[in-house]
Order: sequence, then structure tokens, then C-alpha cells
Amino acid sequence: MVLGHKALQELSKNRNYLLPQYDVEDMSRYTKAAPTWLHFGAGNLFRAFPAVLCQRLLNEGDSDKGVICCESYDEEVVTKFLRPYDNLSVSVTLCADGTMEKEVVGSVAESLTLPQDVVRVKEIFQAPSLQMVSFTITEKGYSLRGADGELLPAVKADMENPPEKSTTLLANLVGNCLARFEACATPLALVSMDNCSHNGEKLRSAFFQILDAWREKGYVSEQAYIYAQEKLSFPWSMIDKITPRPHESVQKSLTEDGLEGMEIQVTSKKTYIAPFVNTEKPQYLVIEDAFPNGRPPLEKAGVLFTSRETVNAVESMKVCTCLNPLHTALAIYGCLLGYDSIAKEMEDEDLRLLVTNMSRREGMPVVTDPGVIQPESFLQEVLTQRFPNPFIPDTPQRIATDTSQKLPIRFGVDIQLHRERGTAKELVLMPLVLAGWLRYLKGVDDQGREFSCSPDPMLEKLQPIVQKIPFGEEATEESFDALLEDKTIWGLDLKEAGLSGLVVRYFNELNQGQGAVRSTLRKYVSN
Repeated sequence: MVLGHKALQELSKNRNYLLPQYDVEDMSRYTKAAPTWLHFGAGNLFRAFPAVLCQRLLNEGDSDKGVICCESYDEEVVTKFLRPYDNLSVSVTLCADGTMEKEVVGSVAESLTLPQDVVRVKEIFQAPSLQMVSFTITEKGYSLRGADGELLPAVKADMENPPEKSTTLLANLVGNCLARFEACATPLALVSMDNCSHNGEKLRSAFFQILDAWREKGYVSEQAYIYAQEKLSFPWSMIDKITPRPHESVQKSLTEDGLEGMEIQVTSKKTYIAPFVNTEKPQYLVIEDAFPNGRPPLEKAGVLFTSRETVNAVESMKVCTCLNPLHTALAIYGCLLGYDSIAKEMEDEDLRLLVTNMSRREGMPVVTDPGVIQPESFLQEVLTQRFPNPFIPDTPQRIATDTSQKLPIRFGVDIQLHRERGTAKELVLMPLVLAGWLRYLKGVDDQGREFSCSPDPMLEKLQPIVQKIPFGEEATEESFDALLEDKTIWGLDLKEAGLSGLVVRYFNELNQGQGAVRSTLRKYVSN
């Protein structure tokens, strides 16, 4: 059978599947007529988390509206993996005991793409019923400028042209909010659900940079500008759910259940996707409760609504201490030691000690308890359940993507807190991870085998600096040019923090040649 409305009846005979407990086609009609929730970014995370949350509300009768999704980057995500299946998808939870929890998700009422469906998207924005527009477009999706600091050409063109000629997602968003003002002037919440620091502020900043440019050119009335300032909200959020690429073992299981067309494919935009998603069981979503036109009752599905300060504290706990720095440490050393699985890394005593001791000895002393989630419990779950789960097919190579963009938050924040407390020079393992990243940039593992570093906008600039230092040669701080002082990379000046010499010393030990990464790692994590 092919996944679709007709397959639901057949799947109802399989007790291993959770199915929509509502009429999917009726829900779709109600939602299209009076939409409440529009989401941009129709990839794996959306289908495994926000769409499933929406299904919880529908199943319990807490809502009769689904979510409309729109994809502006990779249209194949919609045209090949949602629409051919009546906008259904299968969400598979990979439990630590090896079992799979399978759920057919039917909460997507309509799937759109930009620019193809620009008229329909505008209609949705003009609906007074619309309460929230959410986003999972990755942190790069909010960037208006390139690595050189200059406006991206498409963004620059959008800022110069009137709103109706917009080509980028963010300009399209601003233009649609202006159209909403003209149509109904009803308030609206724009909610980033991306896994990045201060995501709501990133969205707001990009939004108003475009709006201000249009205002200067006379494209925006004063009343419309006031509407944007006073009636649009940009709630901050913290999202946490590991959703790796679809895996062959899940495809096999679904195929054995009789589902056809479950093949994993790679789109022309290099998105790994299938009609199913696979994900872990733990999940967290904390959102600032700032919804001027109301919102779906997502608290009934487990979402925590709270203040901006609390969201920020939760986000800092996760991103700076209890999860993301550990992920990056495993990514760097996993690539150097030839691993292709996070779970396998956690079976390596040296790597397990690296993330355990770093988080407990150096991270937890500066963490802030946000109140709504207890840091010790969260960290314990990460170390003992989430990372070691052998059935989550996550890789260090995936996590190593864009490391240069992650270090300032994942390590710089906590190092700065230590610096303020006068304990920065006592750090051992955080500097060891930073030195490990420099060693990683050589693109040669601990056995002397070349590997391709994961995509990163700074590779072209940074790799030549590191690769000019031969194996076995003692580097000095000057060998790295101004890299150690670059606050955009580390989040602070390592020289000013008194850590540059230590990072260079660690690098020299890691750079001695074959086996040096393992011996250096073991030397410092076992103390």
C-alpha cells in the first residue's frame, strides 16, 4: 500500500501504528478555510516535532485545526515527500531498547512552496484567524549577510525593490505582514523554533532590517510601521529533539509492514529525506508566551510557555552547558578518531569521560537553573539515555557542520563566565576541545587518513592557517596569525582570557602525528 488517505484504513489493522484520531480530510478543509498556524520549513524536524504536537491536539479534541507548512528552500521536500502522500508522513521514534514507535501524522492540512504558491501564502497571512507563523529554517535562514559582512545579493535587491517583488523568504515574510496590515491589521506572533541562541531576536532583527530599508525608500506607511512594532511579536523559544537523517533500518521496517515508496532520497539541494522521519523520544519545546492574537493550546501537548528570561535560561543551559557543547566535542574528536556514530563514541571510555567530566567539572559550576527544567536531570538524560542510544543513527560528521558558527555560544559563553569568576585558567577540557577543532581543520584523522571536513563557511579561510603547520612541528601563538584573538570564532579573545597558550600547547600535543590525538585525549580526560 502507498501512504495516503486510503491507506489509513488498512493501517488501522496494524496495532503497531498510531493513527490520526480525527477525520484528516475534514480537518484539512476547516484549516484551509480559517488557518491558525502557518509553518515555514517542512523538513525532518518539523514533521517529527511541531506537526506531531499539532496531531496531539487534534487527537484529544483540543483543536480542530491542523498546520499549514510552506517550504521556501528545497521545494522537493513538499513536492516529492508530502503531496504524493496526501500530506501524511510516518514519524518513527527510535527507543533505547531497540523498539520503534510508529505514528502516521496527518496534521499537515496543506503544503506549499515559495515562490510557486506566493498568492496562497499571501491569502493565509491576510486571514484574521491566523495566530502564529513558526519557522524551522536553520540558523542560516535568518542571515542577511555573507561571511564578508556584506548584504547577500538577493537580500540587497529585495531591500531596494518594493515588497511585491520580493524573492527571499524573509522579505516575503515582511511583505506579507504589510499585506496583513492592509487587510485586517490583526496581531500575529512570528515564532522561530530553530535551534539557535536568541532565535526570536535573530528573526526580529532580520525582519526590521528589511522593513527599515523599505521605510527609507517610502514603500512602508507610518501606520504600517507602527503596526509592525506594536502588533507583531517575536517570541523566543528553545527546541530540543535530535532528528537525524532517515535511516535504512527504519525504511526496511516500514517496507516490511507493507508500505511502498519509503525509499530514502537526496534532493537536488542535498536534503536527505523520505516519506518518514526517525527521531529520539526525549523532546523539549519552551516558548515565550507572547501571542497577541491567541495561539493553539500547545501546553496540552507538552510545550512549556513561560517568560523570555526563563526561555533564555533554558536555552543557555542546553546550548552552553548540558547538550550542545558535548555534541560538538564528540563531533570533533569523533571525526579525528574515525567514528561515524555518536552512540558508538559513548562506548569509547576516553570520549565518554571527555563529555562527562567537561560537563560536570567545567559546565555545571556556571550553569543557571531555569526552574522549569532541572539541569542535573537534563544532563543525566543526555549522558545516559540520549547520546548512548544505539538506535539513533546520528553522526559526528553531521554535528560538525558549521562548527565555527557554534563555538562562540557553545564554549565562549561558559568560558566568559569562568573568566568573570576568575576560574578560566583552571579549565582543562573546554580548551582541549578548542585545540581539537584546530587539529580537526587539518583534515587528517589520528591514523593519518585524510577526511573531508564538514561544510563550514570559515573552512576556506581557516584551513590554510592550520594546514601550514606540519605534523610534529611546535607551533606558537603567532603560527595561527590572529585566529586565537578572533572573537567571532571563539566568542572571546583567547589571549585576553589567558587561554591561548594552553590551546596552542594542546594543539602541539595533538599534532605530533599518528596516535597523538588518542594519547593526548587519554592524558587529560582521565585526570
